[in-house]
Amino acid sequence: MLALTVDAPELIGSALETLRTVLEYLGTVAFAISGAVAAGRKRMDLVGAVVLACMVAVGGGTLRDVLLDVPVFWMESPSYLLVGAGTGLAVALYARRRPFDRLDRYRTVQITDAVGLAVFVAVGAGIAIDAGASIVTAAVMGVITGVGGGIIRDMLANDVPDVLRNGHLYATAALAGATLYGVLIALDVPRIVVIWAPIVVVLGLRLASLKFKWGIPTIGGKPVDLDWREGHGSDKG
Repeated sequence: MLALTVDAPELIGSALETLRTVLEYLGTVAFAISGAVAAGRKRMDLVGAVVLACMVAVGGGTLRDVLLDVPVFWMESPSYLLVGAGTGLAVALYARRRPFDRLDRYRTVQITDAVGLAVFVAVGAGIAIDAGASIVTAAVMGVITGVGGGIIRDMLANDVPDVLRNGHLYATAALAGATLYGVLIALDVPRIVVIWAPIVVVLGLRLASLKFKWGIPTIGGKPVDLDWREGHGSDKG
């Protein structure tokens, strides 16, 4: 019984580390899908789709690790980059056989991006805490990890980044989740709650923003989603 008591914290820590690794791969796949589909919207070739998928999948985490001055995660574990490349290639090949119409492409990018955003905000904040960062710094790193990939995707696709347009809850959702992460850490809440609660909050806010057009005021009037309006056209492929 004593041995079990001593080993319990280690087992919990190991389980939480495994969960975070699984979530990192989930976020990598989600962001890679959004990158590959965005490449299809811009009529890029297979190489372009794979490159964009990889850049989106690892971009936010790379920025985080550089700022924290820790080894870049995909250089230590190239499997993340390989998963991103494989996902991008698979999506591109699938799209060649069964092309998405504009509306489907747009929705796929938005939904998979929301999943990647939610996961990477929590993962990024947790990695910063483990690296010895303060709670405030960890929250900022969570936001950077979450929004960095989407910014890189939109810039490479020659679009205004979602984080800067339309008034939808994007960076705001990421900030809410990252702040919640910091608050829960400060309150010494069990780590399983610390991980999942921000994910739920970020994903819920982002998807609600897309569905109900929730957002913050924009310069020049009401938010206008040009891509969504174009999606209702008859263009296929």
